[in-house]
Amino acid sequence: MRALSVLGAATLIAGGLAVAATPARAAAAPDIPVANVKAHLTQLQSIATANGGNRAHGRPGYLASVTYVKGLLDAAGYTTTQQSFTYGGATGYNLIADWPGGDTTDTLMVGGHLDSVTAGPGINDNGSGSAGILEVALQVARSGLQPDRHLRFAWWGAEEQGLRGSTAYVNSLTAAQRADIGGYLNFDMIGSPNPGYFLYDGDNSDGTGAGPGPAGSAAIEATLASYFTGIGVPTRGTDFDGRSDYGPFIANGIPAGGIFTGAEGTKTSAQVALWGGTTGRFDPCYHASCDTTANINDTALDRNTDAIAHAVWTLSASGGTTPPGTTVWSDGLETATAWTRGSADTATSGLFERGNPQATSSSGVATQLDAAAGGSFALVTGATAGSSAGANDLDGGISSITSPAITLPSSGTLTLGLSWYLAHLNNATSADYLRIRVVAGSTTTTLLTQTAAATNKAAAWTTATANLTPYAGQSIRIQVEAADAGTASLVEAAVDNLVITRS
Repeated sequence: MRALSVLGAATLIAGGLAVAATPARAAAAPDIPVANVKAHLTQLQSIATANGGNRAHGRPGYLASVTYVKGLLDAAGYTTTQQSFTYGGATGYNLIADWPGGDTTDTLMVGGHLDSVTAGPGINDNGSGSAGILEVALQVARSGLQPDRHLRFAWWGAEEQGLRGSTAYVNSLTAAQRADIGGYLNFDMIGSPNPGYFLYDGDNSDGTGAGPGPAGSAAIEATLASYFTGIGVPTRGTDFDGRSDYGPFIANGIPAGGIFTGAEGTKTSAQVALWGGTTGRFDPCYHASCDTTANINDTALDRNTDAIAHAVWTLSASGGTTPPGTTVWSDGLETATAWTRGSADTATSGLFERGNPQATSSSGVATQLDAAAGGSFALVTGATAGSSAGANDLDGGISSITSPAITLPSSGTLTLGLSWYLAHLNNATSADYLRIRVVAGSTTTTLLTQTAAATNKAAAWTTATANLTPYAGQSIRIQVEAADAGTASLVEAAVDNLVITRS
């Protein structure tokens, strides 16, 4: 990476709200053996070792890396093109590999940079993405996949000098050829040793930085997110900040997305709680000589390569430019969007609000988290900590908060997704709850319910989904409701990252 210069009626779900499910797809992606991916990394390490310790632009190690990847793809039946360009007085190369078949006027591209910095072999940055993409491409060939969309894989040169290879490629295309690319997936650093699980924020639900990607980027993000939801791994957004090879694609209006496990940044304590690891750097060997095969987290590499395969199989089989999981509406709550508190609520404190939550705990049990599920804001019962854990918790009855009106499309499978928690101490009862409801006209229907119990339950963000298809074509509102109906119960609830998708 370049450095900076379900339910139609009320239902009780045992053990929690509904477990999020992976959207249906035409054919299941294969499991990608991580041993195969690591074998490619071993080859890239050997190439670097034999060529001055790196695989940098203009150095022999880079051309040897291109030759290695090209040989495998040629043997697998791809049509490969080695595109040359010049930068800094040296010749660079992009490797483009087309899988025969599919609609070439609706091409799905998958890419990552193959070059390293001069300081080291670049095994995580970006041997990891390059090897993951390579093994997925080889699995496409082994499986004989014949998708509706045309598949094109790319390994870029001179990314470390400022996206030179990918920019040269996009600039070489005619306007019609650029229009034929319906989506671009970028994978740059997918095996960081202290990994996070970041997805490029296609829908701008984080509300920070450069804003959303071109139309279709949100659907790419949703497709990748569906894989991680299916394996129970939470993800967070990362901004389209121009640091990797998606840059020239989104600059030309091409939807994009991808995965990133972290570079020189430091993992926060909240991220450690989310993903494990330490509060050190995501990659202590970023742009250094120690970025070797020892600088890879095998679990992250395995998960992320399988996520690449999931995206390729799902999006290439979509049969059109609108992939499954198209976002209809979303609210990451980073800006105020006219949620309204219930006028008939009975709670006396800890009322639902859009706020930046502060941490509270009692006897070592976290009752309110100091971090939203994404960004800084969430819907939370009493955002401020107060003098004690019980100072601003939900008390005395019901509190609710309702979204602005949402007009749903008249067709497709409609799914509501969200993050939530309900925390309580052992003075809670089964009368205490968190509910997600849909308001359609004069009718309010409970979609999801989580009840409390007389046990200590710490706050922890969890994902859930509900089916909104019965409301297709209608104007609805989403209502979040929580109750402290027991005597002197300590109850806290929160909801974040609401999104409605159509597939």
